[in-house]
Amino acid sequence: MIVKLKKILSVVMIAGEIIFVSCKSSENKIYFSNVDYTELDAVNDEIRLIRSKIESERIRSLWKAKLMSDNLPGNEDASRLLEDCISSVSDHLKKLYDEKKYLDSLRYSSSLEAIGVPAEKISVSSLKLEKLVSGNMISLSEKSSKAKVSDMIKGTVTVFVDKGIKIQKGIGYADAVLGSGFFITKDGYIVTNHHVIEDMVNKEYEGYSRLYIKLAEDPDTRIPAKVVGYDSTLDLALLKTSIEAPYVFSLGSSNDLSVGDRVSAIGSPLGLEKTLTSGIISSVDRQLLTVASVFQIDAAVNSGNSGGPLIDEQGKVQAVVFAGVQYRQGLNFAIPVEYLKNILPYLLDGGEFVHPWMEGYGKTKRLPGSGAKNEGVAIMYVLPGGNLSRAGIQEGDIIKAINGNKIYSLDDIHSFCMLNRSDSIVKVSVMGKDEKLKDHFVYLSDRPYSPGYEFYMHDLFESAAYPILGFRLTPASENRKKFFVSTVMKGSVADSTGFSENDYVELMDINFSEKKESIYVRLYAKKRKNGFLDGGLAMPAPLDGPFYF
Repeated sequence: MIVKLKKILSVVMIAGEIIFVSCKSSENKIYFSNVDYTELDAVNDEIRLIRSKIESERIRSLWKAKLMSDNLPGNEDASRLLEDCISSVSDHLKKLYDEKKYLDSLRYSSSLEAIGVPAEKISVSSLKLEKLVSGNMISLSEKSSKAKVSDMIKGTVTVFVDKGIKIQKGIGYADAVLGSGFFITKDGYIVTNHHVIEDMVNKEYEGYSRLYIKLAEDPDTRIPAKVVGYDSTLDLALLKTSIEAPYVFSLGSSNDLSVGDRVSAIGSPLGLEKTLTSGIISSVDRQLLTVASVFQIDAAVNSGNSGGPLIDEQGKVQAVVFAGVQYRQGLNFAIPVEYLKNILPYLLDGGEFVHPWMEGYGKTKRLPGSGAKNEGVAIMYVLPGGNLSRAGIQEGDIIKAINGNKIYSLDDIHSFCMLNRSDSIVKVSVMGKDEKLKDHFVYLSDRPYSPGYEFYMHDLFESAAYPILGFRLTPASENRKKFFVSTVMKGSVADSTGFSENDYVELMDINFSEKKESIYVRLYAKKRKNGFLDGGLAMPAPLDGPFYF
């Protein structure tokens, strides 16, 4: 199955168009605000709220107590509250570790470490995969594989989701989804794409579905399988069968690959098992996923290839094939294996891996005159009352490090988030306008399906329009429908549409796609670049992308 490029097409319009389903905003907006620590009543209310959540929201309560303590130095109530939150988190950390809930332990341990409280150090790298997969270590060997291609083909499977019968015009047809996968452990763990098995985990799907795999050497036998873990954002999933794998793939290091390197894809295009196609890496940094850059390859990929391994000349998996564009031969994509390795402990732990975020929007900042040399991430928008805002981080600040790890680009932030779960605290070092470095403590919450929609629903349109459309607006009247453009973001939708500072804008209508993936704004505008001639204008824009973090 070739992914339908749900979020991909909303970021890169390959066909040059976006189709919208009319869905008016309900306008039931909720506006957040920061705690005013100068108001005694506000402080007392916050203390009562935190104490009521100490046991049910331990880490978030710890974060709020830390912020209050830092903003009210010497306040005994704030200090006592922080001590109680630290005790609650520390006690629960010991319990989780004793219960061998290592990944939950990691959240608690790293959160304590972030705010400067010594805790038992736990890291994803220290959580050996054999703790999560009994008896079998996933092969991360750097040695070249000596296996034959025919052996590798035996390690790939056809993933088959049986959806029963569908009726079209009174006639019943077999309904099934086909994809590919490959073994990563001897006892039957298989990697594939999330979109291949989506109906098995989609809570909104109410139809019949059964998951099977078919071995390359025995395509007639359906072997039952189950979904262990999945990540819809990275489009990866981990399956498990009860059979012994005929061949286990080694995971390589895709950081070593560059444009022009030869690679091969193995899978079941159109259900044709044991198919191998070859080509080269065409690009290493296509921004088709919201939190990751992917490979563009010219190896032939067709429906059914999704989830299969992309191997190098040594036979090591360097990426997972996930998308091709119909009617565009040679335009195919694969997810670098580094991302799979980052989230594999979470997939093995079971369930859905939801990426965390800080509720901000920014771009990689480059040093003036340095070409491609990066110096951090410039924050261009902060959700009012959100995680960054409450931590004291402002628009214009530059993120230089997180938990002591240097940050040079947005990719660094996204990679860091892949190694962490939401409901944890991180220390973010930022450089403000005074060019001084300062540490802030930020809570990581669940990244929503549509970050831009969250901005829209929790902020005024004139402010949310900056990250969504790319221009900052100043009200020109009291009815909040007429504005002047005060700032235009380079490379944004507004920039490409031809807006300039001081252009007049009148908001006419706002619609969203059915799943809130995209926004469609209808405006009346007078643009300087058009000689201030007035006219109607439609501005479609995606509501997710790599700049939301």
